[in-house]
Amino acid sequence: MLRSMLRCKIHRAVITQSELDYEGSITIDQNLIQAAGMLPYEQVVISNLNNGERFETYIIPGERGSGGICLNGPTARKGVVGDKIIIFCYELYNEEEIKNHKPLIIKVDEKNRIIP
Repeated sequence: MLRSMLRCKIHRAVITQSELDYEGSITIDQNLIQAAGMLPYEQVVISNLNNGERFETYIIPGERGSGGICLNGPTARKGVVGDKIIIFCYELYNEEEIKNHKPLIIKVDEKNRIIP
């Protein structure tokens, strides 16, 4: 049996931009994508701490080192600049893999810089 488990998350990122007139997705600074082990176009679940919204979309890589987190297209209606969000990524694991599984948690400050 396979179980869907949290693989990684970017915790308390701040939305820096919102672009309603776009196809849809979330743009994330490439440094954050890489640190979390996420991939461009990978599915993610977003939870907005300010308004309780929870939605799925996919990642588009943003400018490296910019700290940018941009909600694009319809997702732009799910939050505003300044809102804090959590970006979750899940993976399927078998029972043996779960025994030693620990998700990777990337914490960021108010400018979306990684907190060591």
